[in-house]
Amino acid sequence: MKSTTRTRALDAAIALVGEQGIRALTHARVDERAGLPRGSTSNWFRTREALVAGLITWIAESERADLGGAGTVPEDAAGLVDALCAMIAAETGPFAARSRARYALFLEAASEPGLLEPLLAQRRIFAQWMRDLLARIGVADADGAARAAMAGLEGLVLHRLTVDPAAEIRPVVARIVHGALAE
Repeated sequence: MKSTTRTRALDAAIALVGEQGIRALTHARVDERAGLPRGSTSNWFRTREALVAGLITWIAESERADLGGAGTVPEDAAGLVDALCAMIAAETGPFAARSRARYALFLEAASEPGLLEPLLAQRRIFAQWMRDLLARIGVADADGAARAAMAGLEGLVLHRLTVDPAAEIRPVVARIVHGALAE
């Protein structure tokens, strides 16, 4: 399937922000990175604010698509550990630039509630998914366990993206899942 100009621009924007930070996000740099004629990105996103908003929405849509295509729903603790390990490996491996871009955009959007909303909406979807999975495997306080699990998983992602890309995933995820079950 052929990529649209808009999709190419957004994918290039993710790469730029994920590799070089939010300051690298300009229309001209996105055009160059995407191999698009100068001015193409501004046809879709007239201002930098519009480009940031479009990028935030695109990241949220991409992550939701990945989450929805995750395959079978884990039925037990071992399956949940496997699923979460695969998710962390993807977010810190093939999708590392997108994860870095998401963190950078959270910080950028913190003072702009309109920009922050798509990221927060994605987080609410993920929180509900986590609560449902934990309840499915028998966690009594799925709400509290989901908050704790998300904090631990986000910490692991951030650690792998910034400090130790080779940090082990499975021991941390297994401790989070088994800790939730023990309460």
